[in-house]
Amino acid sequence: MRWSECVTQVRENGEYTTAREAERVTRVVLSALGGHLAAPERLELAARLPQEAARILTVQVPATQPLGAAEFVGSVALRLEGASPDTARWDVSSVLSTVAELAGPELLGRILGQLPPGYALLFGRAELLASR
Repeated sequence: MRWSECVTQVRENGEYTTAREAERVTRVVLSALGGHLAAPERLELAARLPQEAARILTVQVPATQPLGAAEFVGSVALRLEGASPDTARWDVSSVLSTVAELAGPELLGRILGQLPPGYALLFGRAELLASR
């Protein structure tokens, strides 16, 4: 998939009116995600993404503290001018559902395994809870 195709997919998922808006959201979400993935999965995911998306994902400094899903959405809201937590959640899900398709189920499972609970829904997947 090329970068333009990725942006088009995000545009369709998020029902954005312009490609420019979809690209802006894609860049912000990928940069936020990049800091929260461990090196093996981050590099494997980057290999499945378009070159520009891979660059955005891999140049991020690893986060010192993992963010829960709600905090992650909040951090994206702060980076997107005029975004509320609700619109940021939409934006995050629009991008991460595209990422999920490109990652494939096996890699996505490993990615979700290293992130705190709540991220599966952001990737457009059901969150299975372990029995206690």
